[in-house]
Amino acid sequence: MIHFNSVSKAWPDGTHALRNVSIEIPRGQFCVVLGPSGAGKSTLLRTVNGLTKPTHGSVSIDGVQMCPASEKVLRQRVAMIHQHFNLTNRMTVAGNVLAGMLPAVSTMRALLGWFHPEHRARACKLLESVGLAPNHLQRRAGDLSGGQQQRVGIARAFMLDPEVVLADEPVASLDPKISRDILTLIRVAARERNTTVLCSLHQIDLAREFGDRIIGMREGEVVFDGTPAAFTDERLRALYHGAQWEEKPDHDIRIRHQHSTQTSAEPVPA
Repeated sequence: MIHFNSVSKAWPDGTHALRNVSIEIPRGQFCVVLGPSGAGKSTLLRTVNGLTKPTHGSVSIDGVQMCPASEKVLRQRVAMIHQHFNLTNRMTVAGNVLAGMLPAVSTMRALLGWFHPEHRARACKLLESVGLAPNHLQRRAGDLSGGQQQRVGIARAFMLDPEVVLADEPVASLDPKISRDILTLIRVAARERNTTVLCSLHQIDLAREFGDRIIGMREGEVVFDGTPAAFTDERLRALYHGAQWEEKPDHDIRIRHQHSTQTSAEPVPA
C-alpha cells in the first residue's frame, strides 16, 4: 500500500530528518510511529502526501510514486488529521467538514460554498458518526472544545473516503479519556473502509492499545519495527535511551545504540 523506498530527507542546514527509511505498510493497517521529539515522525508522514519532498528515495501508494505529475491525484487518496486540529475557527462546523472536498473541487467553487447536496449530506452523516449532533452544524468551529474540534477534523478527513489517513499527533493536546475516544473513532472509521492509518504518537500506552504495528524512530532512522506485544519495556527504554543492535529472527526488530544524552518527556518505565 504505502512503500517507503530508501527515503532520506536533509534540511538546508545539514540536519537529517530521515535516513534511508525503507518500510512497507499494507492496506488497512493501523501503524503507529513512536520516537523522541525530532526523531522524524512528522517528516515521515508528510512525505506520503507530498508536503515534504525526500532528498533521496521515493514514496509510493499502490505502486504510484509521489511526484509532481501524480501529486494532485494522490492527494485525493490521502487525508490528514492534525495535532492542533487545523480548522478555520471563524467558519462553521459544516464548512470545515466540507473543506475536506478541496482536493476534488475547484478553489472558486469551495470559496463560494457551491457544494453538491450529496456532499452536504455526507458531511452531516460523518459528523453524526463521530458523535456530533446536527445542532453543531452551524456553530463556529472556534467555539467547540478540543475534543469536539478533533471530531470535526476526523469527519473532514473522511469526506473523500481516503485510502490513507495520516494522523500527526492527533491527541497530543487532549486528556486521556478523550484521547481514547478520538483514536477509537479513527480506528473504527478506518476499519469500516479498509483505510490505512499512519499515526504518530507520544503516548506509549495508546500506541500499544491501538496500533496493529509499532515503528520506532530515532534520529531519522527506523530502529524498531514490530507488533505492540513485541514492543517490551526493554525495547521502549532502548528506543528512548539507546541500546546495542539486536536481531531477532522471529520478528523484524532492530535496536541500535545511540551515543546521545538526549532525554525525553515521554513516559518511560523505570
